[in-house]
Amino acid sequence: MGCLVSTPQDSGGNRRRPGSIGEVSVYVPGFRIPKPVDFSLSLGDQLPKNLMERLSALRTRVVVMAGQEAPTVSRTRRKSATQHGGSTLADLHQALQDYLPVLLGLVKDGSQLQHNVQFAWMNQEDEAEETAISNAWYEVLSVLHLMAMLSLSQANLLLLPRTSCDGYQPKVSEGKNRRASVDIFLKAAGYLDCAVRHVLPQFPTSLREDLPVDLAEGVLRALCLQALGQGVDIQLGMAIDSAKATLAVKRRLACEMVKYWQQAQDNIMNLPLANGWGGKHRLFIKWKYVEAKAAAYYYHGLILDEGNTEKSHGMAVAALQAADEYFKEGKRSCEAFNAASPLSRNPPLWGTMKYLSEKIPKDTSSKVRINRDLYSHEKIMETAPTLPDFSLALKPDEFQLPPVVPSWNEDNVGGGQASSNHLKGERR
Repeated sequence: MGCLVSTPQDSGGNRRRPGSIGEVSVYVPGFRIPKPVDFSLSLGDQLPKNLMERLSALRTRVVVMAGQEAPTVSRTRRKSATQHGGSTLADLHQALQDYLPVLLGLVKDGSQLQHNVQFAWMNQEDEAEETAISNAWYEVLSVLHLMAMLSLSQANLLLLPRTSCDGYQPKVSEGKNRRASVDIFLKAAGYLDCAVRHVLPQFPTSLREDLPVDLAEGVLRALCLQALGQGVDIQLGMAIDSAKATLAVKRRLACEMVKYWQQAQDNIMNLPLANGWGGKHRLFIKWKYVEAKAAAYYYHGLILDEGNTEKSHGMAVAALQAADEYFKEGKRSCEAFNAASPLSRNPPLWGTMKYLSEKIPKDTSSKVRINRDLYSHEKIMETAPTLPDFSLALKPDEFQLPPVVPSWNEDNVGGGQASSNHLKGERR
């Protein structure tokens, strides 16, 4: 079924705990790092030499690149991020893509080889320093998780403001970067959705319960929803910048964003996340959920204020007051997130929150004063109206596990010169 070994946090390992991760537009809860594996010891003569060497070389490449990239990403600086970071992330992502179709041969047709190799990865959100499991599906799951984290990191780099040519005021993310980031968010969500729907079901229930919290279903779903929520946030920012986008369109996007972040929070709320990356992850989702509610109530209030009845004006005031309260709460949640270890800071405001930070306090004050001058206190609703419920439009990309490389179909795979039938063990 898969032997499991977890190394306690105080075992003297070398899990990376950066003191600061710099500016954050997209939170990435650290990179899980693979530990070296000697396939020849585990698989012996069950694979042809060329396939063994290929499998080993591809994984070693991932181990080396991931070990080099993780500390670089956790200490992102604007200059290095924009000039160099993107290419190294892409290189590691390509290395994982090259490795995956060869790795999948270990689980082909329910092969017993899937239990022969003990794969070890360093955790980030779990209390355990690292987790080693003798099951190739654990390796597949870890690869998909790392591919998703690389995509989120790439989106973060795209969305961080760049220093202008004159060296003074940083430039906010350009439109093409914002559009590109939405595609990357959908790709990250696709990896995570595949992990939940197609890889996790391959684990026996007992082994699923022993997975590190980094790979728990709730965390994977929360990360997927986080990617979709941030994608809608970018879409809302672009709608705000567009003269053609109506209030109704902006309200719908804001309300959809609330649902994504609410579901993300529901998935991660009760999980035993460790202090550090895990605790900061929970704070990030809380912060973005509150900000989303501020945006939704603001646009809902503006639409209600277009009504011609006392009731609609009263509801508009209540919605705008709610927006203002959530906006203030969002500031406090942001400060709590940045103060949590590892420390972080906000880039200069841009997009949705730059606009709303100016409009919410101003419009709320104006509308509340006008309506309270017109109507008695009893006519003003004291509780916020319910937000409209829209179906969620943004979906993860449809990512499918790649086909196994043809070299796994050779007759001598599975037992030296033995028949390929030896490869096909009973499915557990």
